[in-house]
Amino acid sequence: MIKAAVLTVSTTRSGKNNESGRVIKSLLKENGIEVIKKELVTDSKRLIRKKLIDYASSGEIDIVITTGGTGLGPYDFTPEATRDVIEKEAPGLAELIRSEGIKFTKRAALSGGVCGVKNMTLIINLPGSPKGVRQSLEAVAGLLGHAVDIIHGGGH
Repeated sequence: MIKAAVLTVSTTRSGKNNESGRVIKSLLKENGIEVIKKELVTDSKRLIRKKLIDYASSGEIDIVITTGGTGLGPYDFTPEATRDVIEKEAPGLAELIRSEGIKFTKRAALSGGVCGVKNMTLIINLPGSPKGVRQSLEAVAGLLGHAVDIIHGGGH
């Protein structure tokens, strides 16, 4: 079974009002992926990097899904923190997420979300809104199992 971590990046959300994190957990479960870690950090590039490195170095987590901090705001650091951490970018996943979002709102083009690999762990940045999370994750959900297989040395 594929194991995942969900990292919510926000200074305004708490565990009680983290609807985006709940949406991710639910959609991953529907796709046969078990969420074994679910955490929230403030919009701090240092904290985001630390969590991503911890997850990717644990040997337990195949996929990390982040939500929040992907926009153009002054405290949106998730894409930059992710780029600092990943060893290999997966631009097609980020393009697919944005292209699907644009079907619903042109504002999806403002997302700087990044996807890539660190230590055989796939990291995917999603927007912060529950609606954006749902649309984005539904766009790539069918590819996650195959992506994990390839990252772990499986064939194409």
